[in-house]
Amino acid sequence: MITELNFESIRPYNDDEIHEVFERLVKEAYFLELIKFLYPNFSTEQFLNKLLTIQSIREFQTEVIYPYVKEVLRTTTKGITHSGIENLDPNQHYLFISNHRDIVLDSAILNILMVENGFNTTEIAIGDNLLIYPWITDLVKLNRSFIVQRNLPVRQLMESTKRLSAYIRQTLVERNQSIWIAQREGRSKDGDDRTQVSLLKMLNISGNGSFAKSFGEINIVPLSISYEYDPCDYLKALEFQMKRDNTEYKKTQADDLKHMGAGLRGRKGRVHFGFGTPIKAADIEHLDSLDRNDQLQGLAEHIDAQIDNNYKFFPGNFIADDLFTNHSRHTDKYTAEDKSTFLAYLDEHLSRIDGDKEFLHNCLLEMYANPVKNFFTAELNK
Repeated sequence: MITELNFESIRPYNDDEIHEVFERLVKEAYFLELIKFLYPNFSTEQFLNKLLTIQSIREFQTEVIYPYVKEVLRTTTKGITHSGIENLDPNQHYLFISNHRDIVLDSAILNILMVENGFNTTEIAIGDNLLIYPWITDLVKLNRSFIVQRNLPVRQLMESTKRLSAYIRQTLVERNQSIWIAQREGRSKDGDDRTQVSLLKMLNISGNGSFAKSFGEINIVPLSISYEYDPCDYLKALEFQMKRDNTEYKKTQADDLKHMGAGLRGRKGRVHFGFGTPIKAADIEHLDSLDRNDQLQGLAEHIDAQIDNNYKFFPGNFIADDLFTNHSRHTDKYTAEDKSTFLAYLDEHLSRIDGDKEFLHNCLLEMYANPVKNFFTAELNK
């Protein structure tokens, strides 16, 4: 049994708490404005009446969240595909560790796939930097999100990290509830997907026994998320320029809201979720003889290899790699029309921002090219 800690500050809501939360939300002006934007085909009164009839978190997800996300995917993507989920067991818990492209949709699409393939929805790790208003906190905790507290003083951060680790392990092992968490704090802005060793260090705090046993019991499944087009790519490129020109630059909460909106509304082309193989204790027993830093780095590389290998490439990835590296090694993987379409897409996104166009263009090429580079680097290292 995991030592009981107070999880009240970070846990999602329970079924018996939802009506108290709904009563708060229906009095929140910003939430009501959001409803008008998200559900234009319903009057606010219709939506609120529906909300007040809901009796469980599961019902909230299937009746409110699921239809909205499905409509977003219908209007902004050319379809969602997946691979590897058939190798997972709906009765087992999994810790899905994925690369991170979109603030809202990465976990939302995962839960769509979970529901449609006979699994329970996952709990979702979300950084408190995104909880700009109290009503946003209410909304995400209704959607089975738990809070990752950041930017705390050192002593509080240590306590928070211990609490988070214990909560994740208890949720997985004792409650048999799956979880999604990004492989690093924040999204990968340049497409160079790497699992942060600090994430694995946090997960290991609550473990018992050997390194392999500690991680084997939480059942990590590396998950590769591939968008043909990243609707926030030009905003990410602009952030690189801002940081280049001002080393003190930091993204604001208003910027986070802008990224959320662009991610939901922008076109994404084809989207693919590649589920990896659960990492068992036997897969990483060879790490037990190493020192702790090498153990963590070895596990990070194991996760990254699966994410790289299960990534779904689209023509734009190969075009970007050829242009960024000034080679023509991938020309058999795309047509002249593919290249024209992709370059027109980049030009259209660059037209939305002012700045150093050459630098911004190279940033866009690099973020689409890096997954290809990582895949072939992993192949060479096998």
